[in-house]
Amino acid sequence: MDSVTVSTEMKNDTFMHCQSTADFGAVYMCIVMIIEMIVGLPVNLVALWIFCFRMKFWKPHTLFLFNLVLADFLLLISVPFRIDLEIRGEYWVFGQVWCRMNLFMLAVNRSASIAFMTVVALDRYFKVVHPHHCISRITLTQSGWLTGLMWTVVIALRIPLLTTNLLYQDGNVSLCRSFSSYNAVPLGLQVHYVAFIAEFFLPWLLLLFCSARIAFSLHKRRMDKQKRVRRAIRAIGVISLVFTICFMPSILTGLGGVYIKYFHPKDCNTYNVITHIFKMSIGFTYLNSTLDPFIYSFSSSMFRDALRSLISPLSFTKKNVRAASDTTNDR
Repeated sequence: MDSVTVSTEMKNDTFMHCQSTADFGAVYMCIVMIIEMIVGLPVNLVALWIFCFRMKFWKPHTLFLFNLVLADFLLLISVPFRIDLEIRGEYWVFGQVWCRMNLFMLAVNRSASIAFMTVVALDRYFKVVHPHHCISRITLTQSGWLTGLMWTVVIALRIPLLTTNLLYQDGNVSLCRSFSSYNAVPLGLQVHYVAFIAEFFLPWLLLLFCSARIAFSLHKRRMDKQKRVRRAIRAIGVISLVFTICFMPSILTGLGGVYIKYFHPKDCNTYNVITHIFKMSIGFTYLNSTLDPFIYSFSSSMFRDALRSLISPLSFTKKNVRAASDTTNDR
């Protein structure tokens, strides 16, 4: 058997049980990602500036929120390359190494965002429902060690994206994808797929549990009217809402694609449609860094106060400029 035949068999063995068709979501993806850059970059730069220069002192949940900002910057670095990819009709021109790095950073952003959203929600849960528990009294040093452990686990789970060939030559087009129509999925990507699903369902169920327990506990103690308690409930609610909007669509459509592939493998039309819908649903994932500032505002009173102190002088300056303009016009 010659090398050409071996290469062809390996290619057929690894890629594409259904040939891809024209993508009808490219314009949508470009719009979503451009919005992400236009809105997400400024608001995250402001958030980063507030955390670095306007926070008078830090608490454990402040550290968790700060790391959520850092995770968002991984997405913001990666998105321009995905915009270029969509504009070129999915033709990846940046080579194999950067293909792996780009998909790695996108996946790490998703995993880290989920991890730190969940930890912030758990922090609120223990503060409200179990205020005397040792977890409620975690120190800043301990939270730093926990943060380091979380980053280690998140990065370790995504290492397969750096060690697997993710660039597929489809005719004259180089496709850079971590989710493709593989006949035989490489072991490294199987780990990636399992992590992709598990990191949604486990934290999502945990968030629902925390929300229900907080609401029940506070209602039982007749504390649901207190301002501080209402803020905690809103914080959990906002985290759950952002989490669901950003990550559930890609999970449901991804599982739909898996179902079609294994139970109706010859139905390539349906498979290709749901694959394109899955890709479009990834656009919601890209929006998480745009929505995360709502989590900062609802979860940290110190962040809200710092943001108000930043906005107030700007409003005062605008009023003065307007008043001066009115005075000049009156003359």
